[in-house]
Amino acid sequence: MTASRRSITGEMEKATHYVTRVAWLRAAVMGANDGIVSTASLIIGVAAAGTEQSGVLLAGLAGLIAGAMSMAAGEYVSVSAQSDSENADLARERDELRENPEAELLELAGFYEIRGISADLALQVALELTDHDALQAHARDELGITDQSKARPVQAAITSAATFSTGAALPLSAVIFAPVHSIIWVTTLASILVLALLGYVSAKTGGAPVGKSIGRVTLWGAAAMAATATVGWLFDVTMG
Repeated sequence: MTASRRSITGEMEKATHYVTRVAWLRAAVMGANDGIVSTASLIIGVAAAGTEQSGVLLAGLAGLIAGAMSMAAGEYVSVSAQSDSENADLARERDELRENPEAELLELAGFYEIRGISADLALQVALELTDHDALQAHARDELGITDQSKARPVQAAITSAATFSTGAALPLSAVIFAPVHSIIWVTTLASILVLALLGYVSAKTGGAPVGKSIGRVTLWGAAAMAATATVGWLFDVTMG
């Protein structure tokens, strides 16, 4: 029995599950996508209005700095709110375990019965898990809080800011190195290509369908750039 249990544990340790990457993957993809789309759209809109290269570059740089700070602050605030809710639930559960352990044990066993385990076995499982770590068992099976899903505000903020800056650096590079008359087209093409690469990488990292991910990312990115280009062109025409 010991050898069998050890073998099962070893197989579990070797298994790779994409859900463990959700916490940082969401922030990374959202940050990089926003960095590319918002900065490229800003550059294209300003360039379409007939602004000189230095003005376009300044607008893009301002967009990068403001966007990175906004992403970091937004992620930190929102994920902190989630973390506060989780901690409040855990504190409440800790009090309930201290004040009424028998009821909490039966409640835990009830969750396992709902999943299809017989009443006797469900109670046995609940007893063993309670002896091991009662709060962890209730956090996972009653509240749905695990180590993989637990909110991490600092990690989310840093990841979002870093990936936003990385994504925004590409459109800025297009402004610096592309000929003045080609800024719009070079920025658009380069951004769409990198968005497609981002969709591919995020799909592979998360184990999702590649084609669907690429299509979704590039479609919305192209739509945003087209919208700002139209606004910039209309503004240029009006002012002209």
